[in-house]
Amino acid sequence: MIQLIVMDVDGTLTDGSVYYNEAGIETKKFSVKDGAGIVAAQAVGIPCMILTGRESWAVKRRVEDLRIQYVYQGIKDKAGFLQEFLQDKKIDANTVLFIGDDFNDMKAMRMAGMVGCPADAAAEVRKLADYISDSKGGYGAVRDIIFHYLRAEGKYEAAIEGAFGGI
Repeated sequence: MIQLIVMDVDGTLTDGSVYYNEAGIETKKFSVKDGAGIVAAQAVGIPCMILTGRESWAVKRRVEDLRIQYVYQGIKDKAGFLQEFLQDKKIDANTVLFIGDDFNDMKAMRMAGMVGCPADAAAEVRKLADYISDSKGGYGAVRDIIFHYLRAEGKYEAAIEGAFGGI
């Protein structure tokens, strides 16, 4: 049973592109489809975490929109951070769903009981994953992964009802 969903950002919640405008401001593109998966998980009481190695104002804004409970940016040692977090919150690592796409996610992924990744994740990450989305990062992969696990736990309909009033 999922007690926490941990998500990487670049290449997972985004397509991995980084945009800079003429003022030097970094922007990112997020999919509302992924947002729907996050909102649905939260509707059935599953807290979500952003765990990313980069820091970005765009990420801060997106997590505010989605009301994501735990947000940690600029984390270089994701596995070490996650281990301490889980110990502090008394969460069994086997109840964690980790969604990531690249090498810097792999040590943390190995700690999690469930692992999902986008279709365009690194080959080594795809080998670790229990579920590989047909969608690429930033194009609904996170929603697909979350919905896959919600269906497996029999929580999909309740999540859709709680988040969106049903189908």
